[in-house]
Amino acid sequence: MELIAASRVVKAQQAARSAAPYTRELTKAVSALASAHDIDHPLLRAVEEPRRSAMLLITSDRGLAGAYSANAIKAAEQLHAKIIQEGQENVQYITGNKGVAYFEFRNRHIEQSWTGFSDRPTYAEAKEIADVLLERFLRPYEEGGVDQIHIVGTRFVSMMTQNPMAVRLLPLVVEDAPADYVDSAEETYPFYDFEPDAKTVLDTVLPLFVADRIHTALLQSAASELASRQSAMKSATDNAQELIEKLTRAENQARQAGITQEITEIVGGASALAESAGNE
Repeated sequence: MELIAASRVVKAQQAARSAAPYTRELTKAVSALASAHDIDHPLLRAVEEPRRSAMLLITSDRGLAGAYSANAIKAAEQLHAKIIQEGQENVQYITGNKGVAYFEFRNRHIEQSWTGFSDRPTYAEAKEIADVLLERFLRPYEEGGVDQIHIVGTRFVSMMTQNPMAVRLLPLVVEDAPADYVDSAEETYPFYDFEPDAKTVLDTVLPLFVADRIHTALLQSAASELASRQSAMKSATDNAQELIEKLTRAENQARQAGITQEITEIVGGASALAESAGNE
């Protein structure tokens, strides 16, 4: 399992890197559009006093991945407590069997869940999740809509470090692309001319931007899950080897003690026979 995780984590990292150029260019376009045009869009409109929020929790479908899912669930619980403390309702969405099992065991309501792709997410699955969350966000509050949507997942830093993260997905706060998505620090954004108009383009691009952010979070979590599983399986292998060596030493000591005891009994018996023959 360690070797399988090691091979898959490389593919997961490659998938994240392959998606980075699209994320970078899409972020540039949305940033230029949002900064160059003063447009009032539902996905950019923040509510001063939110009354209901939704949370997407990303966990794994399988265990044996160390504290990966537990750390993500812990971060989700902290965010949940913060949302409740602010007087809001929290609507829960989950990906991964581990998160589903955690909430079902505690009889807590899950609005919708997706499973079966935690270590190999695709854009189609991210798009499906994005469509559900966008529909819920654009729905009026009186009909069950939400004012904010948060994502709780895990950011892949290195093979040894994976950090839980909680970020607000909606309403969007468009920022520059992360440093690891930019080719150079001196890169500048090009000038964009939007056809037919900026609002129409924004209506099309912002849903793509939301789906891309979810896809990026899924890819980061997948790489983190596999790296955590590889580390956990390596520790299990090392612990098993240590236990084998310990039990082997104990077995050798027990066998040696048994042999020594048999030799002692034989020598003692021979001495007793010799003494008995001498007395006769």
